Amino acid sequence: MKVVILDERCVGHGMCRLACPEMFELSDEDGHAYVTSETVPPDLEAAVDQAVRGCPEQAIVVEA
Repeated sequence: MKVVILDERCVGHGMCRLACPEMFELSDEDGHAYVTSETVPPDLEAAVDQAVRGCPEQAIVVEA
């Protein structure tokens, strides 16, 4: 499972960071989210799914 953030959609709500701080960080520059690693470890898949569902801008994409 891989995860990416669509920069053009992210406005920096930070909901992904709350759902899965191990995978998502917020940029000091513009506040937008970024992933710490595109590959999601199996033990974090549920938290990443929660981040995807919780993103108000639908800026998180999961790829198989």
